[in-house]
This record gives sequence, C-alpha cells and structure tokens, in this order.
Amino acid sequence: MIVSASRRCDIPAFQGEGFMAALHAGAVEVGNPFRTGRTRRVSLKRGDVDAFVFWSRDPRPFLCHLAEIDRGGYPFYFLITVNGYPRLLEPGVPTTEEAAACFRELAARIGRRRVVWRYDPVLFTPLTNPGFHGENFRRLAALLAPFTFRVIVSFFDPYTKALRRLRKSGIDASGATGTPEQQAGLLERFAAVAAAEGLEIQSCAEPALAAGVPAGKCIDERLLNEVFGLSLSYRKDPGQRKLCLCQQSVDIGSYGSCRHGCLYCYARR
Repeated sequence: MIVSASRRCDIPAFQGEGFMAALHAGAVEVGNPFRTGRTRRVSLKRGDVDAFVFWSRDPRPFLCHLAEIDRGGYPFYFLITVNGYPRLLEPGVPTTEEAAACFRELAARIGRRRVVWRYDPVLFTPLTNPGFHGENFRRLAALLAPFTFRVIVSFFDPYTKALRRLRKSGIDASGATGTPEQQAGLLERFAAVAAAEGLEIQSCAEPALAAGVPAGKCIDERLLNEVFGLSLSYRKDPGQRKLCLCQQSVDIGSYGSCRHGCLYCYARR
C-alpha cells in the first residue's frame, strides 16, 4: 500500500505532528470525504506501507521528522508545488526564494530524485497570461533544477467553487483553463526550458497536447522501484480522474484543512 499524504491538504505544512503521532500509534483514522461521519482506519505500520508520497507547498515544518521516518525504514518522496504566482492568487505559500532554499535542503538530505517539482495548476488569467507563464516557468526552472530531476505540469480544471472564488476576488476566470492551442503552445515552451535545464517534464491528467511532454503520474511506482529497489507493480488508481495515471494509493488527508488560501484550489471548502 502506498500512502498519499495528501492530495486533499498539506500535511507536511500543517499536520506534521499529527502525522508523526499516528505513525507512532501505527494507524490513522481517515474521514470519508463524501460521507460525513464515516471513517476508515488506515494502518501505518511498516509492514503494511510500501511507501509514503508527501504532497506540499511548504514542507519546512516537516523537515525535522525526516530522519525518524528514514530510521523507520519507510521509503518516501516529496511532490512540491511551486508556482510563483501573484499573492492575490496564493496568499499563504512561501516565496520562490524560500521554496528554492527548501528544495536545496531537501535535496541535500534525501537526494534530488526524491524531490519532484509540480507547476500546477497552470491558470490563464489577466495576471497569469501565456507570456507570464513562459517567463515565470523559465525563472523557476533555473532556481529549482539543481535540486530536482522532474517537473510535472497540469492545467486548471474549472471547479465551481474555485471559479466562484476567483470571480469574487475580481479575477476574470472565463478562460482560466485555456484553449487546447494555448495549452499545447505553452507546454512546448516549457519542454524547451526543461530540456535546457536538464529536467524531465511530464503532464498530469492531461490529453496528449505537445510533443516531448509525456503523460506522467504523481504517485509513481517506477520512481519508487528505481530509488528504493522495490518491485511494485502498476495498478491505476480507480478513484482518480480518467486521464490520471497515478499508482493506486490510500489518501489520509481531509478536505478544507489547508491554510495556504490559494484561490484556485479544488480542495478548499
């Protein structure tokens, strides 16, 4: 079993102590995101966990726990989102300079192949038009490439609550997803930048849009097999979107508990 921690919230940023308490206890109670009041008990015992995949915007509060998790023999890697967007869109995330410093520290501790950069979601607004994304991605890639090996890119999905938040903040969200032509053109620019910086680039839950950008998966059993010498076989997660290629996992997060305040986030209440 791969444990995802978490698509639904930023456990490393805000719930690290609770995660470690659950790890010590050997299990965690996880609420059903669709049926209030229902929970399931998920074992966190080493014999039941193949690996952890940590998703975060700011893993700095969690760094003090990494040595203990390593001593427990748990394989793990990080997916870290760094978008570098204007503060109006993501008011509570670290600055790009802080994010780069965190990447540097993580890579020094656990190796750059266990630190994956996510540029997600690509959001087309008057503040973040294609020109912005082209230059922004180039700048971020130059900062982060020494400390990671892969970047995963995904485009904004028009969830109703996210669109409502954007409009309430005065942001024209009518074309936030972008046209297929805009998406393909931008991905081609990203691919050229990634190649120049020595980064693998993958798309996340997207159709084939641009040459040189293969469909990837955030929860990647091949990466775990390569880095940790495992022999996990691929089973597509049936609980994810049709185009998502992620390995099956158990998510232990809860919606509505992240405090970063990103306007575009699907996991906010």
